[in-house]
Amino acid sequence: MIEVEFIGAARTVTGSKHLVRTSRAAVLLDCGLYQGRRAEANLRNRKLVVPVRELSAVVLSHAHIDHSGALPRLHKNGYRGQVHLTPATRDLCAPMLADAAMIQAADARFIARLIEEGRADPSLLPVEPLYDIEDVRGVLGRMVPLPYRVPRVIAPGIRLRFLDAGHVLGSAIAVLDIEDEGRTTRLAFTGDLGRRGIPLLRDPEVPDGVHTLLLESTYGDRLHDGVERMDEALLDTVLRTAKRGGKVLIPSFALERAQEVVYSLKRLHRSGRLPQMPVYVDSPLTVKITEVFKLHPDCYDDEVFATLHGDDSPFAFPGLRYVRGVEESMAVTADPRPSIVISASGMCEGGRILHHLKSLVSHPRNTVLFVGFQAEHTLGRRIVEQASEVRIFGLMTPRRAEVVSLQGFSAHADQAGLLEFAEETRERGRLRRIALVHGEPAAQAALEGELLARGFPTVVVPSAGDRLRI
Repeated sequence: MIEVEFIGAARTVTGSKHLVRTSRAAVLLDCGLYQGRRAEANLRNRKLVVPVRELSAVVLSHAHIDHSGALPRLHKNGYRGQVHLTPATRDLCAPMLADAAMIQAADARFIARLIEEGRADPSLLPVEPLYDIEDVRGVLGRMVPLPYRVPRVIAPGIRLRFLDAGHVLGSAIAVLDIEDEGRTTRLAFTGDLGRRGIPLLRDPEVPDGVHTLLLESTYGDRLHDGVERMDEALLDTVLRTAKRGGKVLIPSFALERAQEVVYSLKRLHRSGRLPQMPVYVDSPLTVKITEVFKLHPDCYDDEVFATLHGDDSPFAFPGLRYVRGVEESMAVTADPRPSIVISASGMCEGGRILHHLKSLVSHPRNTVLFVGFQAEHTLGRRIVEQASEVRIFGLMTPRRAEVVSLQGFSAHADQAGLLEFAEETRERGRLRRIALVHGEPAAQAALEGELLARGFPTVVVPSAGDRLRI
């Protein structure tokens, strides 16, 4: 018996968790936090719905919180097995999971204070964090790095090999060779699949001999703007906002999106087109992650690798400042000059971005510029959809700032990229079935139709709790 149970990121884009079961083992692919409506997210993340005592091993595709963020909760619930991941992902998880624990504690204190002062609804959510720093330390101690393309037996009858997914630093496609009761099969899980030809990272690799493919589908219903237009679109937004004396506020995932935006701004500065204005990266986590980037030049594409060897950091230029302290952060918001502020989190569900939005989103001179996908029911999604009012820290706040979404910065493959990857995987093996995960229903329906039209024999779109016998 070989089957996959879809626990999270099934007909939604967050909370990635997929359980591979055989008669001898159970391997969890990803253990991410669900992001969405605050009460629903809190309930899902506390419940976890993972059979901890059954687990033989955990495989982590990359360090984004919707893929890794529930690992400390898993440890808190008693998991003491190994977590297999790439070396870069291990180095990224240390600051990212610690930051998640600290943000939970800080947000809980802040909301509790608002409730105590009568300025927020007491039913907002339980204020107890999901986990603390000791749980983070515990799960970090269970992590066992595995380089790309090196096989490792991780459970009875299950061998793992990582390929480069090209999505973020250290991101991996997990290829599992599974043997059970005399049957053998090869399963590949893309995690989040990257785009070809984007700055910083190498292109995704394509596995061979795959029978079953768990394929992400975030952008299964749309195409991205060309990479070459990213700089121009960013510059247009900056110039337009600066002309009216405002700030460009960029909610950005601390991992990858922030570095890509900084690198784009560096190119604009190098060409002499970026106006003289302060550029702030206001995220202590982003600062730490940028330092991790410098430790893994082996993950870069040729252009960035050559830049590093020339002692010209992709993540520095005159006028760029990395903000660390809280008082510095408050000064960034209070500064009346036009500026660019990059801050986490990318979906506006926590971190310093919330404090900047609270101060800046109500004025029409400012712009909120999104460079990544915004999941359903997140604050970021409501702003992207041009809501006239948004709830920040439990308080309704008018939204008068301009809103811009530049999907050219997305590190997810679009529909064309996903189809190309699936077709190349089929050409290199005996692909029998595809399960679409990590996508919203409309995107998955569109991608499913395109795959079936191209002759893929079996395409399924599982819901949470569904099981696929392979």
